[in-house]
Amino acid sequence: MEELATILDLRASTVSHHLAKLAASGLVRGAPDGHHHVYSLDLDALQSRARALLVDEELRGLADVEGTHDPFEKKVLETFLDAEGRLKQIPLKRKKLDVILRHALRLFEDDGPWDEREVNRRLKGLSDDTATLRRGMIDHGLLKRVKGGGAYWRADF
Repeated sequence: MEELATILDLRASTVSHHLAKLAASGLVRGAPDGHHHVYSLDLDALQSRARALLVDEELRGLADVEGTHDPFEKKVLETFLDAEGRLKQIPLKRKKLDVILRHALRLFEDDGPWDEREVNRRLKGLSDDTATLRRGMIDHGLLKRVKGGGAYWRADF
């Protein structure tokens, strides 16, 4: 555990806490070894959970209800996102585009700033047209960009 803490640049207590959570969820097995615990990944449990999550109905459910209670937003997400949560196409109507861009903003909930390469990497999970999404997020006031520096951050921070 100390080695993992060093690699991740975290305190050993933080790593221990998260390993205990993973063990409680059944994804990791822990066994005492003297004064330490030895943890190992339970690949069978991980594969089983992955198969359960990859059911099409489950993925669509995650995509359309993730923090969305508004019926219009749910309908837009159902219409424009495929079973994997990727955009089928970028909506042309502003109101629908706003829903998609706010959905994309969830990819930036950690502290920024991010360089353009990182912004593109995150948006790539939603669409191959990262430039249009990035520009749309800036135009709609969701992301801000430092001129000349190439750094982006959420406008609400």
